[in-house]
Amino acid sequence: ATLAAACSDAKSPPVVPTTPLADSADQIMYKARSVLTDRGVLRADLLADTAYFFDENTRVEMRQVNTTFFKPTGAKDAVLTSREGTYNTRLGSMEARGNVVVVSEDGRRLTTQQLRYDQQKNEISSDSAFVFTEPGRRLEGVGFTSDPDMTRMRCLALCRGAAWRCIDTRVGR
Repeated sequence: ATLAAACSDAKSPPVVPTTPLADSADQIMYKARSVLTDRGVLRADLLADTAYFFDENTRVEMRQVNTTFFKPTGAKDAVLTSREGTYNTRLGSMEARGNVVVVSEDGRRLTTQQLRYDQQKNEISSDSAFVFTEPGRRLEGVGFTSDPDMTRMRCLALCRGAAWRCIDTRVGR
């Protein structure tokens, strides 16, 4: 009886969580990368930990998204990170979802739960709540449109903010 009890305590192998996307995807890529251009001009470099391709590879569902935006001159503009996203190659659009953060090269920062990127317009936008901060200013609201560098930020609803000027009180400054 003791021997039978010992055999029944055997642990089963761990089960790896899966996503239903993997079952229906046309293709799955790990460490996927897409270079987004508009008429030969580099707009963004899109990286994803995992990418699931659908609809004849025109819709890509991504996990752990990291997108670097570029100025028309080729200089780095800003970096977007999110938990997941969708890239539509037909429309030239991307939607980022879940803990979306965009940080510009000079320190402007935007956080939201959902954001769209239009490749042709080179514009980011959202209908969700957001918080935008930059040195000396904070803006929050629901919905916005902006360039990826966040220099032309436009709040759409329930907008409120604060601005302050930092004064250096050190002697001789």
